[in-house]
Amino acid sequence: MALIPDLSGSASALICGASQGIGLALCEQLLQREDVAQVFAVSRQATTSAELAALAERHGPRLVRLDCDARDEQALQRLAGAVAADCAHLHLVISTLGILHQDGARPEKGLAQLDLSSLQASFATNAFAPVLLLKHLLPLLRKQPATFAALSARVGSIGDNRLGGWYSYRASKAALNQLLRTASIELKRLNPAATVLALHPGTTDTRLSQPFQGNVPAGKLFDPDFAARCLLELIGEHGPAQTGSFWAWDGQAIPW
Repeated sequence: MALIPDLSGSASALICGASQGIGLALCEQLLQREDVAQVFAVSRQATTSAELAALAERHGPRLVRLDCDARDEQALQRLAGAVAADCAHLHLVISTLGILHQDGARPEKGLAQLDLSSLQASFATNAFAPVLLLKHLLPLLRKQPATFAALSARVGSIGDNRLGGWYSYRASKAALNQLLRTASIELKRLNPAATVLALHPGTTDTRLSQPFQGNVPAGKLFDPDFAARCLLELIGEHGPAQTGSFWAWDGQAIPW
């Protein structure tokens, strides 16, 4: 299967949130592909990550590690400049950015637990950072086939919300979905071969889910390698005709 639909030749890919969990697994799997020429691994500590360093030892210049705090727009601007100096076009960008219970965010069970700082922290990472990443990388996505995918979450679906709770996380992921849907319309005008996707990887054994894994049904806690494989399959199967859509790891469409 092609990395993205209608791709001919070798691809350049960028993973934001690359130093751990699903992001790291995506880097590993992309570097194993013969149709991927280069992977830009982006995270706050990409150049000091032992895991990314090990990948760099195995794959040499095919892996480019770049430090960037995606919540800092000036840092994103510098990132885009650094990538553009080394790459004329990005065929695939995946944002794995997301927080639930760190950097000031927390999963509130009720209205009484809401506070402004937690809401702001959730929105800054879960909604604002991915769309600002897209904004600054847009010049590298304006020709040839290109896919921008961001990890959303089923709990960000308004139509699927039957349990309540997790106010900040739910709302920030719902905001991300709307931002991606809106961006897909603009990007389609600029590049008809472009695709924007919101993807739910399922509950994955990462730092984000660790405090809540006791409530996960048997067989529904995925390892990062499995989640990454599912995401790449989704990306390979969904092109411009499905731009602006929201999909789960198992190929099922998720209601907005």
